[in-house]
Amino acid sequence: MGGWAIAVHGGAGVDPNLPLECQEQAKQLLTRCINLGISALRSNLSAIDVVELVVRELETDPFFNSGRGSALTENGTVEMEASIMDGPKRRCGAVSGLTTVKNPISLARLVMEKSPHSYIGFSGAEAFARQQGAEVVDNEYFITKENVGMLKLAKEAKTILFDYSIPATGLDKCSAGVDSPIVMNGLPISVYAPETVGCVVVDSQGRCAAATSTGGLMNKMTGRIGDSPLIGAGTYACDLCGVSCTGEGEAIIRGTLAREVAAVMEYKGLGLQEAMDFVIKHRLDEGHAGLIAVSKSGEVACGFNTTGMFRACATEDGFMEVGIWEQ
Repeated sequence: MGGWAIAVHGGAGVDPNLPLECQEQAKQLLTRCINLGISALRSNLSAIDVVELVVRELETDPFFNSGRGSALTENGTVEMEASIMDGPKRRCGAVSGLTTVKNPISLARLVMEKSPHSYIGFSGAEAFARQQGAEVVDNEYFITKENVGMLKLAKEAKTILFDYSIPATGLDKCSAGVDSPIVMNGLPISVYAPETVGCVVVDSQGRCAAATSTGGLMNKMTGRIGDSPLIGAGTYACDLCGVSCTGEGEAIIRGTLAREVAAVMEYKGLGLQEAMDFVIKHRLDEGHAGLIAVSKSGEVACGFNTTGMFRACATEDGFMEVGIWEQ
C-alpha cells in the first residue's frame, strides 16, 4: 500500500474573469475541506466515511453548487442530486430531485446502506429521507440572492447558465459570451463553468471511495438529471480506484467517464494519471469536463480540458496542492 490519498473538486470550467476575491474564497474553502479530510484519514476513518464528511462540508457552504447555494431550476426552486460509492464491494447509493434534504450525499449513503436499491429519486427519495430521519429544511434554505440574480440573467438570455458565481453584472463579463456559444446535445449554451462538488479517497488500507453532489444547471428544466448521481458517469469506485467528475453532464454521461478511468486501468494496464489523460482525450467527444481520482496504491490525479478546475489534493507522504488553473 502507498498510504492514503485524497482529492476534492468544486467544479471545472472556471471563468477566467472570476474576481481574485472569489478565487481566494474558493481556495480557502478547498483548503478547509482537504484539511478536514486529512484529519479524518489520520484518525483512521474509512474512505467512505471521509468522502461523505468532506462532501457534507461542501454542501453546507453556499460557495459551490451543491446543497445550500445550489443552482436554480427554471421555476426558481432547487433540485439536488448526489451519489456515493464504496470501492471494496462496489456498493453505491444515489438520489435525485431533492428539494428539502439538507445533505444529499448523506441520503445517498442511506440509500446504499438502508435500502434494497441503488438509486431513489424525487418524491420517493424525499419520503425515504423522512423515514430514515435525515435532516430536512425548507427549499428556501438552499436559495441564495446571488443565484436568484443569475437565474434572472439566464432567463433574460433565454439560456442555461452554468456558473452561478460569475458576478451578476451581465453576460459580457463571462468567459464564453453569446457570440461563441458552446453546444450541449446540439443546443447552444452561453456560459460554461459548472461547479459540482466531489471527493475521492483511498485510505491507509487501500480502500477507495468516491462521492459527488450538485444542484445541476442554472435555469435547467425541472426534472433534469445530470451525471452526478449516475454511477459510472459522474461517480465510480472499485478495488482499483475512485473517481468523481464535473463538467458538461451530458458529455460525461455519454462517455461513462468515471467508469472509463477504471476500465482503461484494468483492461489497458494504464496507471492512474495515464488513464485519466486517455479518458479526457478520447472519451469526451468535444465535451468539457474535469476529473479527480485516487488509486489503491495511494496515487492521486486531477485532470481537465476546461479553462480551470477548483481542486485540492493531498497524500500521506506530505504532498498537498490547492489550485484553480492549469499548472
